[in-house]
Amino acid sequence: MNRRTFLNVFLGAAGGASLAARADAAGLPKSKITRVRYYKTPTDAAGRPNTRQPLFNQSTNVVLVETDSGLVGVGEGGSDNMMEQCASMLIGEDPFRTDRLWQLMYRGYFYPAGREKLHALGALDVALWDLKGKALGVPVYQLLGGLSREYVECYSTGFPAPGTPREVAKACVDAGFRAYRISTDSRGPSMDRFENVNRTFELCQQVREGVGRDGGWCIDFHTELDMPDAVALANLIEPLRPYFVEDLVRSENPGIYRVLRHQVKVPIAVGEQFGPKWEWNELIEQHLIDYARATIPNVGGITEFQKIAAMCETHYVGLVPHFTGPISEAAMVHCCAAFPGPALMELVMGGTRPWPYLNHSYDLKDGKLWPNERPGLGVEVDVSQLQMIGDYTERYALTPLLRRPDGSFTNW
Repeated sequence: MNRRTFLNVFLGAAGGASLAARADAAGLPKSKITRVRYYKTPTDAAGRPNTRQPLFNQSTNVVLVETDSGLVGVGEGGSDNMMEQCASMLIGEDPFRTDRLWQLMYRGYFYPAGREKLHALGALDVALWDLKGKALGVPVYQLLGGLSREYVECYSTGFPAPGTPREVAKACVDAGFRAYRISTDSRGPSMDRFENVNRTFELCQQVREGVGRDGGWCIDFHTELDMPDAVALANLIEPLRPYFVEDLVRSENPGIYRVLRHQVKVPIAVGEQFGPKWEWNELIEQHLIDYARATIPNVGGITEFQKIAAMCETHYVGLVPHFTGPISEAAMVHCCAAFPGPALMELVMGGTRPWPYLNHSYDLKDGKLWPNERPGLGVEVDVSQLQMIGDYTERYALTPLLRRPDGSFTNW
């Protein structure tokens, strides 16, 4: 693109180019969303046979957003009832106005979207970004500002190697992963608070020895511990220098970290259960956490993730996104590769599980995720191996959809 074209596209030519004209100059075809198809996958988020309806927050359901120009975007997540509500609002809309469509789906039915709806909304948002990248023939990370890093470092949860905790930890870092992640040593439905803390501390010591002096390790308390035990365990393992400690206490009251922050010194990671930016701003802006576990599609897709990431950069908070499914993980690579702050992505079981319905997903090598130059997300889905559970072609809304005089969305 030469300088004149660049200025016409991004600044508007003399006399003021319309938005449509600038979109045409950028190579975006005039398009309308005509159909949304929704599929159940043969495997769930853990790579097991998908014999039952998955939990919405671990859904690997695949969504395809189709347009009258022939473009198709791919996303992942949600449940069928929430997908129907969100997808029906997109029919007839311009697929390239991603933020406008996010506002429409999030606010369109008066009540703010709960996390169940947000997961479906996020799946559709990811598909819209994939579609836009394909329309321009570029990977999504180019739409987010380009690469800030050559690859994204990873940590592995449940690394698939035999042996003692010490041996598995060593195998994980030897495979190229930046860190090995463990959980508390809970056994059975009855959990004795003192035994669990002591056993987990001993496990952490073994893992620290296994990763070596320069290796990384981290632990998820998984919200299992009551606050006194979470504080005690965090202070016990502090000399072992964990990369981060995750979800020290229950997630319903984020403000509790104002108290907890002053009782521990370990790096704190929080947020795989959280949704949009309003659930994050207190933790990030008050420096109550060191790493955000924000993930896609849980927060509402790429559109919302980028706003959370901007808050993180402003307040020197890193990203350690939670793993959900392979298409969402591919989307996370684009977001983390464009993020200038610290970023470390999770892969479950070393990230090597087969996904028979995907010809392309994320690119993993030597324990790292590598951006590629494939257009959009770089994901290719074989729908012949999927079961269709939703097909939406009609637009409807249950409440009025109001606009300000300038066309922007406002609540009813």
